[in-house]
Amino acid sequence: MIMRRLLPLLLSLWLIAAPMMALAQTAPAANAPAAAAQAAAPAAAAPSAPTAPTLPALPDVTVGKIGGNNVSLPLQTLLLMTAITLIPSALLAMTAFTRIIIVLGLLRQALGTGQTPSNQVLVGLALFLTMLVMMPVGEKAWAQGMAPYLNGQIDFSSAWTLTTGPLRDFMLAQVRETDLMTFAGMAGHGAYGSPADVPFPIVVASFITSELKTAFEIGFLIFIPFVIIDLVVASVLMSMGMMMLSPMLVSAPFKILLFVLVDGWVLIVGSLAASFN
Repeated sequence: MIMRRLLPLLLSLWLIAAPMMALAQTAPAANAPAAAAQAAAPAAAAPSAPTAPTLPALPDVTVGKIGGNNVSLPLQTLLLMTAITLIPSALLAMTAFTRIIIVLGLLRQALGTGQTPSNQVLVGLALFLTMLVMMPVGEKAWAQGMAPYLNGQIDFSSAWTLTTGPLRDFMLAQVRETDLMTFAGMAGHGAYGSPADVPFPIVVASFITSELKTAFEIGFLIFIPFVIIDLVVASVLMSMGMMMLSPMLVSAPFKILLFVLVDGWVLIVGSLAASFN
């Protein structure tokens, strides 16, 4: 009885579903040419892709030949890695970084705070202060030498001379005459007729020694008030009979308090920035 009732129902469902399945199978095949034509039409009507803007060519630097002879690839790699290692040190030595980091290190020692501020903090402050001091020099060097060279207006030799000119003038403004003549004598040179006649290595060497001397002079002036506080505290402790108590332990809070009350960081940073000619 159940099969007799279900059989007409199944037959009616099959009669309804068969035409729909046939239509579903034939529709994609019929619509394929139309879809292909629609996909091809935008591709044909689409405009040509915009061309990328041309960038200026980078400097062509190679160590493939020295004296007309080819250099092997391992030696080229060694020379390139050596240059990459030495360039940051050379740039730091030819800028205001040397004087600033030495003065900040002596200030930390005068305060007697040990490793506070840490080396990372002092180096970061020295780097940003160096960027602030050297910004006019860098802008002048870029405008005179690097920008015309990248635009193809001058050759590499002229670009080198024009780029190092502002840096050379900055270093010569800080150099002491005694340091300059010392290195000139070591190189076997006499008196120079003009600043342009001074070789670049002699300028750099005399600049570094001059910066070291100036930094220690500034550090000596910074040490004086803190040494006076140490002497006063040591005398008071000695008069009170507290010989076993370290004077540095007692004087450290007073030195920090004095430094904070006079706004010492702003004074030191401002004086350092103004000390460059």
